[in-house]
Amino acid sequence: MSSKFNIQDLSIYFRTDKVLKNVTMDIPANNILGIIGPSGSGKTTFLRALNRMNDLEPGSRSEGKVLMDGIDITSPDIDVVALRKKVGMVFAMPVPLPMSIFENVVYGVRLSGINDKTHLDELVEKSLVSSYLWNEVKDRLDMSGMRLSGGQQQRLCLARVLAMEPEIILLDEPCSGLDPISTSKIEDALTILKSHYTIILVTNNTKQAARVADNTAFFLMGELIEAGQTSHLFTHPVKTETNDYITGRFG
Repeated sequence: MSSKFNIQDLSIYFRTDKVLKNVTMDIPANNILGIIGPSGSGKTTFLRALNRMNDLEPGSRSEGKVLMDGIDITSPDIDVVALRKKVGMVFAMPVPLPMSIFENVVYGVRLSGINDKTHLDELVEKSLVSSYLWNEVKDRLDMSGMRLSGGQQQRLCLARVLAMEPEIILLDEPCSGLDPISTSKIEDALTILKSHYTIILVTNNTKQAARVADNTAFFLMGELIEAGQTSHLFTHPVKTETNDYITGRFG
């Protein structure tokens, strides 16, 4: 199985604090990687390293390499804007823009200079179908995205990422504030999408990782403790810390 990311001895610093410590791992293409661990364990910092969003934090720096398709994206020569088009991100809190559902989906595409109506119409339908939202909104695409429910807003944000036609989707606890039905729709969408994308999902819900992730990585205090096939990690963890976390002894 080919790797989308090859991460070599990656450390992230915020000023003098070393918040991610010497992480080395491969992330397979067209799979879902679940990232679990208690709050403050470095999960989000790791996720943001994959599209250079940590760069936006004052005083941040990285050591080591993050190879995406063999290219080191930590290099100063990398076009970060182009990188973030390839590596889209969905945040914990949905952030619909104060505009119509249609314009929410195509916002980034229009910024890229694409305005052909036929193309945009097709892109909106395709993206909303893929995010399991089309059937709920297809007759009211001119309605404000702000009027959707929380679960619908999160799927709208996923559609906005998909419209940019990325290769990788990063999700930072996308279901943390959602009800079980909305969570199920997001999980169903991800399971279908992985045939076309590499998906990396940070979740505080170990049961969610067990349900949807092909592989799972457990982080603790900035370190990668253990990573492997989800079914094996949850039933036969190698490390005591992993077993303690997934059985609820701490975290």
